[in-house]
Amino acid sequence: MRLLGATILLSLLDVLQAFAIEKKGDVFKKTACPAFLVFENVAYLADMTFELPCKCKPEEASSVVWYFQKNLHSHETTVLTDFNGTVIVDSKQVRAGSDLLKRFSIRLFSLIVFRAQVRDSGHYLCGTKEGLFFYGYDVDVQPTRKITVAFLDKDQHVQEDHKEKEFTLFTTFWDWTRCDRCGVRGEQRRIGLCYVQSAQLKPRYRTALPNVSSCGSRAVPKPFGHLIRLRSPEVAVRSCLAPCPKKEAPGEGVQSISNIVYKLGEKPELPRVPIQYHNQPPKTDLVISCPGARPEHAVAWDKGSVRLYRAHYLVGVRKNMRLFIDHGNHLHLQRLRRRDKATYFCWREGELVAGFELTVTFEPRRQRSPSDPEVILHIPQRWWHLCRVSAGSRMCPPGSSPLFEDVT
Repeated sequence: MRLLGATILLSLLDVLQAFAIEKKGDVFKKTACPAFLVFENVAYLADMTFELPCKCKPEEASSVVWYFQKNLHSHETTVLTDFNGTVIVDSKQVRAGSDLLKRFSIRLFSLIVFRAQVRDSGHYLCGTKEGLFFYGYDVDVQPTRKITVAFLDKDQHVQEDHKEKEFTLFTTFWDWTRCDRCGVRGEQRRIGLCYVQSAQLKPRYRTALPNVSSCGSRAVPKPFGHLIRLRSPEVAVRSCLAPCPKKEAPGEGVQSISNIVYKLGEKPELPRVPIQYHNQPPKTDLVISCPGARPEHAVAWDKGSVRLYRAHYLVGVRKNMRLFIDHGNHLHLQRLRRRDKATYFCWREGELVAGFELTVTFEPRRQRSPSDPEVILHIPQRWWHLCRVSAGSRMCPPGSSPLFEDVT
């Protein structure tokens, strides 16, 4: 029976995949490739994951190859494919510092880049392995290192437009995220990216609005290169309050057991979320990620019952912060101490989803003997001098030969 069910499920998956490819084919039939290759401008914040669909291709092409060029017409080109159009990446194992070739995947002709970095900015072209190009993108990944933060509850304001003779710099904001907690005071974020308006933008780059492009786009003329230094992306943060969704009440038997445990003085632990246990040596650094969360998600962190609000714990808010949250929603603990031992909880999209129980482990000190290699390597200079003068003394390390003879 189980085998039959599995067979039916696999058949259904094949049908759904074929249907998806067929629907994609319908799109390609209706969308003609441009006669002259242009590049669509798109912008993201560092550490985000983005998808570039191949919006047009010949109907007979069953797979695509993606190419990456930092600069147009450069001799250095990176080929992003296994020539079958199916590079599969486990996003949970992707690290921000890894190479682009380890952070991409091709699914149904679309290119997916995980945890994009500033160095991933450039031209992406969809085509064939023979070198025919169908569609192109101008990708601008903007850095978070000098991001500007405005806490609206503290009466702080976002950046004003910066106007020059030949261009205007401004911020384009995304929608507010959901409230990152429910039932208690939470916070919302709004990400803003740097854009420029100028009549001197290069015409080969296609943008959503005429004469408007992201600040790091290749459409911006080289004399405007100081634009990035003049303005940075920004984030606005404000407080919010959202009710928790109603969950189904536990069954009668579960409720009865819960009442009995409560009467015995052993109240069930709250909250009931999966908890990961971890031991970490002191004076080391630790970075914790919320399961399933991406930089654009609404994510919050608690240390036990203490709310780690961004207004106090966002990176850069105070100097010399050991505990902070970065703009990719990761929780950092630096130079761990004994008091960092706690259970850290994370919220994702307004729901408490996981716990991380941290124990700071101190290795027990053992009694060292003079024959230990560490002791021999760290013998004080005056100790060696005593050994030289008192030839044959028992204080000399085993196997050592005295430099001076004892004539007394």
